[in-house]
Amino acid sequence: MKFSARNQLKGTIKEIKKGPVSTEVVIDIKGMEVVSSITTGSAENLNLKVGDEAIAIIKASNVMIGIE
Repeated sequence: MKFSARNQLKGTIKEIKKGPVSTEVVIDIKGMEVVSSITTGSAENLNLKVGDEAIAIIKASNVMIGIE
């Protein structure tokens, strides 16, 4: 599958927190975590499971940058 979004981060699903309406999916990407909130219906349609490989596709009009 191809996407126009350039920010595609491959990783492994680390945690899934299902709620009645939304589901939080945590993806481990080389030791860093990306967290996404998707509808529970979408999570069920994708049949997501901990340990599955997944791609976080980020399409946003703003990206904040910080330094330590």
